[in-house]
Amino acid sequence: MSIYQRIGWRLLAGIVVLWGAVSLSFIGLHFASGDPALVILGGPEALPTPEVLARVREQYGLDQPLWVQYGHYLSRLLVGDLGESYRLQIPVTQAIATQLGATLQLALAAAVLALLLAISVALLTARRGRWLSASVSGVELVLSSTPIFVLSMLLLLLFSFTLHWLPPTGSGGWRNLILPSLTLALPVAALLIQVLRQELDDILEQPFITMARARGLSEAGVRVGHALRHALIPLLTLAGFIFASLLAGSVVVETLFSRQGIGRLLLDAVTNKDVPMVLGITLLAALSYVLINLLVDLLLPWIDPRVQGQ
Repeated sequence: MSIYQRIGWRLLAGIVVLWGAVSLSFIGLHFASGDPALVILGGPEALPTPEVLARVREQYGLDQPLWVQYGHYLSRLLVGDLGESYRLQIPVTQAIATQLGATLQLALAAAVLALLLAISVALLTARRGRWLSASVSGVELVLSSTPIFVLSMLLLLLFSFTLHWLPPTGSGGWRNLILPSLTLALPVAALLIQVLRQELDDILEQPFITMARARGLSEAGVRVGHALRHALIPLLTLAGFIFASLLAGSVVVETLFSRQGIGRLLLDAVTNKDVPMVLGITLLAALSYVLINLLVDLLLPWIDPRVQGQ
């Protein structure tokens, strides 16, 4: 299959993924979110009259059958209209745009940190002795199985409240970014280390590695210059998983560390039953996942030319 056919099939699959994410979210939210008109008016505490509720339902099209509402929503999506937030009373695209930068900054910092940790630890521990691998594997298991909120509280307790090295909350500067990004990066890095070290263990036994050593290359040169490039392929295919983990973790991290961002915006939207906002963020997450996997498909033949012939 040529690269163009791979891209075409990936785009087609991406469209199906986007449609499925939007459709399932739309149906699920409308069955579980209660009365949207009541949410728009400020909740039961606003004590709206039946006449006011009826007027709001008519204004937002909520008095129409669900399949009609669904059709109208899809037609608006085709022109890039995600609707208006029930709670904020502004377009969903505007609300997302104001918070997207903070989440991208956090996710990028966490992803870079996770990759650096994974590559460094895997290179240092691959085929270095059973006791070292077992010790590092134990730490990886603890990190990967520890809930995000527990890990964040432990890091806050150590670095903020005990050592007083880093601020506990806020979005002000780079020092405020360290603990949130570390909280997101450690569980992801733990999994990536396991995958990368297993690949390195296998690759370091291959004949071309023996030949590289026979030519007089140092062990560091063999590992970094020859083995690492081949071992990175599984990490690249996990890019979608890494993004999903960072996005899911950002909901907790941005809340605990009092940071602005998409995760906190999503939590507020779910809490306040803001259906258009939840749908907009869901679509953004699905679109990002599709684009990342498309990028992976484009990069794989460059990293491993054998993929191009498959």
